[in-house]
Amino acid sequence: MLRIYTDALEVTRVAVALSRVIARSNATLGDQLSRAAISVPLNIAEGSGVVGKNQRVRYGTALGSAREVRSCVEVAAVCGFSDGFDATTADRLDKVIATLVKLSR
Repeated sequence: MLRIYTDALEVTRVAVALSRVIARSNATLGDQLSRAAISVPLNIAEGSGVVGKNQRVRYGTALGSAREVRSCVEVAAVCGFSDGFDATTADRLDKVIATLVKLSR
């Protein structure tokens, strides 16, 4: 399993909790954040279990979901639904994204 897996799990924990806060103002955005956050570690785990093209596809899917998490949080912040991620969680998400960019090439 990739070392970023534990970072992805922690981002998911924080993101799902934040999605509940966001859902009070916008249920659709809260649901989208939750689904995207859950997808990241699931696709990392799936990618860790395959090789070749399928591995890159799974890591690419995880990357897309991680970027979607970032976007959902940013949109929620500009709309005033939440304050966004704390610095530690934002850094973890950046680490996950950077690693997945390399692995999905």
